[in-house]
Formats: sequence, structure tokens, C-alpha cells
Amino acid sequence: MINTALNSFGAQVVLATSSDENHPPENIIDGKTETFWLSTGMFPQEFMIRFPDNMKVSLICMHSFNIKQLRIEKSTVEEADKFEVIAEKEFEHTESSLQTNDVSLDGSHATHLRFLILSGYDHFVSVHKIGIQA
Repeated sequence: MINTALNSFGAQVVLATSSDENHPPENIIDGKTETFWLSTGMFPQEFMIRFPDNMKVSLICMHSFNIKQLRIEKSTVEEADKFEVIAEKEFEHTESSLQTNDVSLDGSHATHLRFLILSGYDHFVSVHKIGIQA
């Protein structure tokens, strides 16, 4: 299956609540787990991915570190001002390896996905890769 959350397919990170010049939000959608976006240490943290078209979303795979609670919301309008919660998940704590979590969805459509990191296991969290399959 194709990962539609890659910048090479036209996906963009259009919002992030924090940014470090060495670990920018765009790293989330470069397809690599070696690069990552790093938060600034307060919660909640948020980032939003926009697709070039309204996309079918059936599965989200997230590679991260130190995330405890995550909420995912979708928008189907171009302005991205109305969101609907589509998933909430609590991640298990991993000491020295990346968290890999799959979130199965109903195959609904989205133009934007908003990821809200509500809490973490430490002050800082990182998101290494987001994979989205239709």
C-alpha cells in the first residue's frame, strides 16, 4: 500500500506548535525514522498534515518517542476550521526504542489530519514518521 503522508505525494505539515531548526516538523513526512520533529516540552503539542486532495484514510502508523496520549482529528474542508475526533489512543512507554502504533480507522475521507499530543512520558516528545494508508 502507498503511504499518502509523504511530502513526495504532496502532503504538507501546515501547522506545528513548536519547531527546532535541527528537527523541523517537515521531518514527520519525509519517510525516514532517523529524522524527527521534536517538541518544546509543554503539552498539548499539535501538528497538522494537509493532503493535496480529499484522501481516504484507513490506517495511520505513527513512529514516536515518549508520547502518552494522542488524539487524531480530521477535517474535510479546505479551510480546516471544523474538525471531528476520529481516534484517541494511549501509547505504551518504551524505554530505549521507538513507539510504533497503528490506528485503524473506518476508511473515511480527510483533507487535513490534526494530531494532538495531550501528554507525554517526559517533557519532550518526538515524532519520527507518520504513515497513512487508504
